[in-house]
Amino acid sequence: MRWNEQGIQENERHTVVPRTLVFVIAERHLLLLRGSPQKRIWPNQLNGIGGHLEPDEHPLEGALRELSEEAGLELHDLELRGLIHLADTNSRRSDPGVLLFVYVGEAPSRAVQPSSEGTLEWHPLEALPYDDMVPDLPHLLPLLLDQQHAGKLVYGHYAPDSDGAMQYRFGRS
Repeated sequence: MRWNEQGIQENERHTVVPRTLVFVIAERHLLLLRGSPQKRIWPNQLNGIGGHLEPDEHPLEGALRELSEEAGLELHDLELRGLIHLADTNSRRSDPGVLLFVYVGEAPSRAVQPSSEGTLEWHPLEALPYDDMVPDLPHLLPLLLDQQHAGKLVYGHYAPDSDGAMQYRFGRS
């Protein structure tokens, strides 16, 4: 199928920006990135590792690239654990939403390399610092790390309510 046969040029539906989010576990610890104080969004807050996909990447390639760039990790066995759609359902604007591909992987050790994105921190799985995390992670991480549902995808939809507060909704395959 050709590009012009995709119906994208005349699309009046909303569009999304594809992004990745990766969580790495090693030695019963979870790797999180504390955003640098200069970051535009979520400065000093903990998040997974990730970012935008490049036009020539599929989601797994983008996740692996982000891991290499932000943590110096060369993992090859990431598992897709979640798909999350972020959209402003209160708006008719043409602003794009986000489609987030969420991966979880295991590293052989906790050795990482620093990056300019922020500070890499390992936290015990039994004592995750939810109060220091970006707002959605306290809702998302327990679902991703739940061993009773291993192998099942988490589906999410994030959208602001009429007052602008983000609402999180989840389901499983």
